[in-house]
Parts: sequence; structure tokens; C-alpha cells
Amino acid sequence: MARIIAVANQKGGVGKTTTSVNLSSCLAVAEKRTLLVDVDPQANTTSGIGLDKNKMDISVYDVLIGRKNMAEIIMPTDMSYLNIAPSSISLVGAEVEMVGMMSREKVLSFALSSIVDKYDYIIIDCPPSLGLLTVNALTAANSVIIPMQCEYYALEGLGQLLHTIQLVQKNLNPSLEIEGVLLTMYDGRLNLSRQVAEETRKYFSNRVYNTVINRNVRLSEAPSFGKPIILYDILSTGAENYMALAKEVLSR
Repeated sequence: MARIIAVANQKGGVGKTTTSVNLSSCLAVAEKRTLLVDVDPQANTTSGIGLDKNKMDISVYDVLIGRKNMAEIIMPTDMSYLNIAPSSISLVGAEVEMVGMMSREKVLSFALSSIVDKYDYIIIDCPPSLGLLTVNALTAANSVIIPMQCEYYALEGLGQLLHTIQLVQKNLNPSLEIEGVLLTMYDGRLNLSRQVAEETRKYFSNRVYNTVINRNVRLSEAPSFGKPIILYDILSTGAENYMALAKEVLSR
């Protein structure tokens, strides 16, 4: 049965999509059957793995409104152990359409239950908000990875995310855990990066991954080529970082 991990933070630009794409790819390289689920209407995970997000005839949207089951929308990628449940722009309207549904917070959980035995890991890329799509992801997940950029406002708003996680634990998914906090966009030359890393480790202690994701040009370039970093430049610092993260996730 798959371990389901949501990648969530309501702040944009913290590395959620980069982490979702590259962690799932590294797990696939380790020959773990992995499904990447894109529940962000921006569909950057979908395009980052090499699919044209503007040409998706079926997507997670169709699953959430009950038009398709999860198995019908899953697509292969260039990596033999990695599949994707793509997003599309249609997902923008999903939250409105789901409002009247029974158990609307559990739609994704029900959908994934039909395919959970086919994978070792399911990674869910959440939108940069704490709306119904993110709540669905947290309700479906066993745990959540929180990417946090090593910049000035990094800790701002984190309390709101932790409060949402607590509400989900209390009302919808008692077994939800914080898988780990991941420091992203780290630059060891900057005092600010070191200070944010220190503050984060004080606050979260052993929940912070040993691996940090360094600022890396090749990592930034990879999405424009529709490739995860290990296919774009396996010798880059970004590839090394995400391989190290995958090892930590596997060891936990």
C-alpha cells in the first residue's frame, strides 16, 4: 500500500512544485512505484514532468467532480516507475463545484483508495492556498512535507498552515503527520539563509530534513524543458540535493 505524502505551503514560490516533481522522480529512480498527483490549477507539475498542460482532455478535475475514476486519468511519464495524475486549468472551478457535495473534503481520499495498492509512494502537489483542494490533499495523505524558502518572510504564515493541519487531524484525518520541513533556496554564503535555517530547526527540531535544497541554476532551468532535474542534469547540485532528500524519505 502506498505512502501518501502531500507537499503543502500556502505561500507561493517556496518550491512545492519543484519538490513534488523531483522527489517523485528520485523515488522512481530508486525503483519505487510512484504516482505524482497534481491538484494545483496552475498545472506546473504537469508541465514540469513533460506534458502539455493546455492539451489535457482529462485531469484530476474530472475525478473530483465524479466524471472519471483515478485509474482512468493516470498517464505514464518518461520514467518507467513514475506515473502522473495531471492537472488542467479546469481545476480552477473545482472548489466551487465541490461545495455542495457530501463529504467534499474526502473526495480525493476516496478516489485514491481505488489505486493505492498499485504504488509505493503517492506525492500530491498542493495549490498555494489553504482551500478545499489543499484540505482534500491533507485528508487523503499519511503525512505532509512543508517546503520553506530560506528568505525573510519564511516563517510568516506558517502558523496558519499548522493550524489547518491541526484542524484536519482533529476532524478529518487523525493519522496525518508532518513528514518533514524542507529548507529550499538555501545559499550558505548568506547570513539570512543560515539564520532562517537555524530558526526553523529551533522551532521544528528533528522534523527538519538534514538535506537542504540549494539555489541552483540548473534546477531552475529544468521545468522549462519539461524534465525533472535528474533527467536534465544528473550531475547538478539540485540533482544531488533531491537524491539525498529521497534517501531521507525512504529511510523514514
